[in-house]
Amino acid sequence: MPTGTPKGAATLHDVAREAGVSLATASRSLNGSARRVNEEYRSRVVAAAERLGYIPNFSAQAIARGMSPTVALVVSDIADPYFSSIAAGVIRGADEAGLIVTMAVTERSAARELGVVKGLRGQRPRVLILTGSRFLDSGEEEALARELAAYEETGGRVVVVSQRALPFDTLQMNNYDGARDLARALAERGNRRFAAITGTRSLLTSNDRLQGFRDGLAELGLDLPEDRILPAEFTRDGGYQAAGELLERGIDGIDVIFAVNDVMAIGALSRLREAGADIPGDIGVAGFDDIATARDVSPALTTVRLPLEEVGERAIRLALADRDGNEPTVESVGGEVLLRASTR
Repeated sequence: MPTGTPKGAATLHDVAREAGVSLATASRSLNGSARRVNEEYRSRVVAAAERLGYIPNFSAQAIARGMSPTVALVVSDIADPYFSSIAAGVIRGADEAGLIVTMAVTERSAARELGVVKGLRGQRPRVLILTGSRFLDSGEEEALARELAAYEETGGRVVVVSQRALPFDTLQMNNYDGARDLARALAERGNRRFAAITGTRSLLTSNDRLQGFRDGLAELGLDLPEDRILPAEFTRDGGYQAAGELLERGIDGIDVIFAVNDVMAIGALSRLREAGADIPGDIGVAGFDDIATARDVSPALTTVRLPLEEVGERAIRLALADRDGNEPTVESVGGEVLLRASTR
C-alpha cells in the first residue's frame, strides 16, 4: 500500500501528501476550481486520488462554495413511468454537465412537497427541479414559493416541470391542448359516447386534461356527462378500481373511456379484460403521456405522447442556462395524439 495511505477513508491531505503538492493545489486539481493548475501537478494529484480511493466531500464543498455539485429532483411517485422517464432525462443531462442527481418523493402531497424542499435547501444543491402536478387551493403553495425564492437568492436555480403556477423557470406541459386534440380525433372516427377516469379535483394536471377533453368534444357537439366522470387515485390501481365502478353501472352506453394518464388507463384495461370485455369491440380505452408500456400492452394504448425523457434533459439545460432578464422562462411542451388498437 502506498506510503501515506490511512487505515480509514483517504482525505484531501493524504492525496496532497501522496502527490507531493500543497493542499491548495490538490484541492484545485480535484474540485473544479477556476484557477488553473500546472498539468503535471494535476496529473499527479488525480493519480494519487485514484490510488488512495479518495472520494470528494460534497458537504464540505457546499460549505466552501455555497453550493454542492448536485441536482435535487423532486417527483410525485418514482414508480410511475411518467416520473421515471423524466428522471432518466434529468440524470442523462446532469451527467453531461458533471452533476450528480439526488431524488425525493412527495407522494402527491402538497404538505410533503413543502417539507421536502425545506430539507433539500439544507443540502445546497446547485439545481432544484420540481416535477408533478401543481395543486388547486393549496395553502402550501405560497409557502413553497417563498422557500424556492429564498433558495434562489443563495445562488441556486429552480425549474418547474408542470403548469405555470409558480414564479420560476417552467417547462409547461400542454395538457389542455393534447387532451382536446385526442377528444376530437376519437370523435372524428365515429366515437360518440364517452366516460372519463380522472384524478382528484385538486390536481391541476388532471383538471387541465379533463377540461381539454370535454372542450374538444363540445367543439363537435358532444358532451361528457358529470355522472360518467369518475375521480380516482392517480395510479394504476386507481384506474382499475374506477373501471370496476363503471362496470357495475354498465358500460353498454360508452364507446371510449378516457383516463387522464396512461397508468390509470392500463389499470382500466386490466379490469375490463377481467370482466370479459372486448377491447375495442365493446369499449375503447385511451390514456395520456405515452409511457413505454403503452405500446406493449394488448391492445396497444391510444394516448397523447409527451417527450418525457427529452423534457428531463431540457430541464437541466434550462437550469444551467444564463438568465435573460428577471422574468422566468416558460417553455411549452406539446403532445402528439397516437391512435392505437385500444380504440376503434
